Amino acid sequence: MSFSILVPHQSTPLGAGRQAGFDIQGHRGCRGLMPENTIAAMLKAIDLRVTTLEMDVVITKDNKVVVSHEPWMEKEITTKPDGSFISTTVESMQYNIYLMNYEEVVKYDVGMKPHPRFPQQQKIKAVKPLLSDLIDAVEKYLTDKNLPKVQYNIETKSLPAGDNKFHPMPAEFAELLISVIKEKKMEERVIIQSFDFRTLKYLHEKYPAIKKAMLIEDSEEKDFEGQLKALGFTPAIYSPNHTMVDEELVRLCHDKGMKIIPWTVNDKKQIKKLKKMGVDGLITDYPDLFSK
Repeated sequence: MSFSILVPHQSTPLGAGRQAGFDIQGHRGCRGLMPENTIAAMLKAIDLRVTTLEMDVVITKDNKVVVSHEPWMEKEITTKPDGSFISTTVESMQYNIYLMNYEEVVKYDVGMKPHPRFPQQQKIKAVKPLLSDLIDAVEKYLTDKNLPKVQYNIETKSLPAGDNKFHPMPAEFAELLISVIKEKKMEERVIIQSFDFRTLKYLHEKYPAIKKAMLIEDSEEKDFEGQLKALGFTPAIYSPNHTMVDEELVRLCHDKGMKIIPWTVNDKKQIKKLKKMGVDGLITDYPDLFSK
């Protein structure tokens, strides 16, 4: 997901906005506060009372489902095994996770490098976790602390241009992900989201009971009906860039029986504005905004 970062500021508490059923989703865990898509970020998000953990997954050479936004070692967050940094995007893409076994992936740290856009991030040693390990850690944490269960909103990171280069074809990708979800018995607590409608179409046909969210970028054609026609079915959730949302879009979604959960909202004023419009939830890098 793309967005312009806005550093949170202090003002009126938004705790009153935690109305029943409102879904607070921690983006990549809580990227504004902890290294993204790490187990530590998910546990911190739980402490901040999110209702859904949002994350991304990619596939390794040995068919492991790994929590990562890019299918490569992104320069903004990666420290190489020798302690040096990756310096360019071109270099980043050479560290292709789809061509690496997971035992290679865990040699790269993704928690210690200072993030240029998230200065509040706590720096800790961290690796890209297996989705299965992340779920185990989260479930244990919830049980140990006697906390309510959370949902998992999992994005498949695929595009046609990356097929068999940075990820498997949509059907194989989806099956690998579903196998973990089934193993962990999370079918009823998972949302699978994607910009790649091929993934969602496959899942709709094979696993209709799994909740699905269509991700919409602000640069895309804003023809709402055209988007649904392209997808071929009505998903549980419509998830657009927050800049696209107005009261009419909220009404259109609700008329179709869909929830609308925009991304990625990092400003308290905008959160209040969107909640007033009637959105069903929000995805944010700063879940702490809802308790200040």
